[in-house]
Amino acid sequence: MSGTPYQPVFNASNANLYPGNRHDELRDTQYYTPETEPLELHQDELPQGAAPPRFMGAARNDGANRASFASSQGSFPTVVGDDYNDSSDAIAAQKAGRGFYGLDYNDSEYNASQPGLGTPRSPQTTSPYLDEKNRPYRSQSKSRRKPIIIGTIVALAVIIAAAVVAVYFAVIKPKQHDSTSSNTASGASADGDSSGTGSSGATSSRVVVSGGDGSSVTMFDGSKTTYVNKFGGTWYYDPANPTFSAARAQSWTPALNETFNFGVDPIRGVNVGGWLVTEPFIVPALYEKYVNTSDPAVDEWTLTQKLQADGALDELENHYKTFITEQDFADIAAAGLNFVRIPIPYWAIEVRENEPFLPKTSWTYFLKAVQWARKYGLRINLDLHSLPGSQNGWNHSGRLGQINVLLGPMGIANAQRSLDYIRIIAEFISQPEYRDVIQLFGVTNEPFGPTIGKDAIQRYYLEAYNVVRNASGTGEGNGPWIVLHDAFFGLTNWAGFLPNADRLQLDIHQYICFDGQSADDYGARVQAGQACKTWASGQNDSMTAFGMTHVGEWSLAINDCGQWVNGVNLGARFDGTFEGNFPFVGECSTYTDYTQYDDQWKADMKQFALQSMSALQNWFFWTWKIGNSTVTNRPPSPAWSYSLGLQEGWMPTDPRDSEGVCENSDPFNPPLQPWMTGGAGAGQIAATAQAALAWPPQSLTDIADLGTIPQYTQTGALVTLPPPTLTASGASATSTLSEGSWNNPSDTASMWVPIATCGYLDPWMGPSASPDPCPAPSTAARRRDGYAPRAIITPAPSS
Repeated sequence: MSGTPYQPVFNASNANLYPGNRHDELRDTQYYTPETEPLELHQDELPQGAAPPRFMGAARNDGANRASFASSQGSFPTVVGDDYNDSSDAIAAQKAGRGFYGLDYNDSEYNASQPGLGTPRSPQTTSPYLDEKNRPYRSQSKSRRKPIIIGTIVALAVIIAAAVVAVYFAVIKPKQHDSTSSNTASGASADGDSSGTGSSGATSSRVVVSGGDGSSVTMFDGSKTTYVNKFGGTWYYDPANPTFSAARAQSWTPALNETFNFGVDPIRGVNVGGWLVTEPFIVPALYEKYVNTSDPAVDEWTLTQKLQADGALDELENHYKTFITEQDFADIAAAGLNFVRIPIPYWAIEVRENEPFLPKTSWTYFLKAVQWARKYGLRINLDLHSLPGSQNGWNHSGRLGQINVLLGPMGIANAQRSLDYIRIIAEFISQPEYRDVIQLFGVTNEPFGPTIGKDAIQRYYLEAYNVVRNASGTGEGNGPWIVLHDAFFGLTNWAGFLPNADRLQLDIHQYICFDGQSADDYGARVQAGQACKTWASGQNDSMTAFGMTHVGEWSLAINDCGQWVNGVNLGARFDGTFEGNFPFVGECSTYTDYTQYDDQWKADMKQFALQSMSALQNWFFWTWKIGNSTVTNRPPSPAWSYSLGLQEGWMPTDPRDSEGVCENSDPFNPPLQPWMTGGAGAGQIAATAQAALAWPPQSLTDIADLGTIPQYTQTGALVTLPPPTLTASGASATSTLSEGSWNNPSDTASMWVPIATCGYLDPWMGPSASPDPCPAPSTAARRRDGYAPRAIITPAPSS
């Protein structure tokens, strides 16, 4: 969330944020490092009136299907039966698997095993996607029975033509995958459960693979429910080909195997915040059990430490299992939304040394989300939300405290490590079976540019771009679009950044709740047209000046009321309980107790939402769900919950109703330039531009000479992410989805790891630690053990 406030907040607790490390001289104060308010940051983008671009209306045209560049190829049946491969040999060949989401990490030395990238797995079956990767290198042989083959083809063509005609009029005709999973077992399903109305297996029962509103759908957990989608959406899941993408979120949204035309088709998305990266205000129940202790859990670092001490880490995984489920993804599509932004932490890949986070587990649940999104026609914006050392010092980076990425003595080492994680993720999601679903990749959430510095941020972004494109290849259909957060510099500061870069999107997070508090309610703000005047023109202008621009986070909050919105036990400015000189403006209960909202209040909230959607144009609401408090048994921050707004009647049931709400005097005229979308010229960044932003930087804002600080060496064994496996229905046998997690076999460079003979500072140490390029291991250990990093003030940038 980019909604944490600007002002530094004194933590009234006497406890050290990190009680495991004691250093009395450095524990004199504890400050929450608050976030910068976007409206103060972007004064140059607060026009006097604007409206949605003309292209917003294009999505309502339910016209012909588009061609696909990153998808499947071929038609699909609504119902399948005996023609499925139900060979017992196919099932018997799969016996060594560990279930659909069994972990099979190829780990570095930090994760107990060290097979390198070149060490092949032992897959249970041949991956159809391996054929796609190797096809350019394969020689073609000629048949010796050409006359026989021709005769056979003619006979088969007659049979196939009859079948195709029937299928054509029964279902929508999408394109087929470049290569299909022809070797999967009959009746195989993701998550170890059948996903049809029946099982194929060795029987001749028919399996429903698609349906619309009112159809019966089998969830991955085996339960059955009625699919509800009043917008013409269709679910699709073929248990014999589980990576086939043919679902459609709504009739006006391109199916997953059709091209989403960025700049024409609007992004109407939602975050699933607080799920795989926890935040106290989103999942208060996880944190409330420690709130009355002398040192409450304030971030996932301290939460995990306390859960581990209590032998209760299973509570964290239970949260993964229950907070967001398959039903949520079906409901998101039913709400008229077409994208899901999923924040994940770096510890989904690995942890090092004394980092307490629960490693790798969240990746298992992200894989589930991919299957759910594929099933219900939703596209994913995968966001790397938390980096080692913290890119902003806020609780949603994993550890509340100081910035240690691109800043301070561990700034380059942590950046090197972060770039490795970006590379690992990019290699995985650029594989053909994920391209239809994971179409955006946010490489770093909210790096705090005003402190880090623009030069370091831009060099880091260019290096991240090169890393991703080395994994994916260049041009439309090759891997995801790359999303760059504006780093709180404002949209206009990114105009003209990296001309001819292949498929970049600029992300800005727009909140008004942390600005100066006002007594104006929703009705007054609607009457003033606040959202339209604040955002619309700037979004339109950036679509031309930079290229594709979206809003990765926004909410309906108009003040900072809500339990722990500002941080654990920190109060709110609106009611004067926030530390500092903030006068009382009003009672927060007026905004947090949604059971007291009357019809007019809800109508005003809905209109404010429509104005915001119209102004922001391409957006992801933060967030889909706020969990219940254990005290009230209700969500304590209702303005942040899209699903609660739908339930209670203040969120638009059809986001298309926002079209034209803001009068548009400054529209963006599509399309985007060809190079922006992966067409002609894409990837042809000038050599001079590359040289001007070469990596690594020569200095940081607080380090004049990088030769004086620790850096890693690129000699570590590669870590790869485990793919899911497939389980045959009614059998315990499994097969591997694909033969690995690495799209580009030529990308063989080692990982950045500590130099064996050097000791290192704690990666979370903070910029005030004394630099040393290679201290003795014993010296570094003493410094790590004796230093407790304290949170310091992160100054707000000047407007």
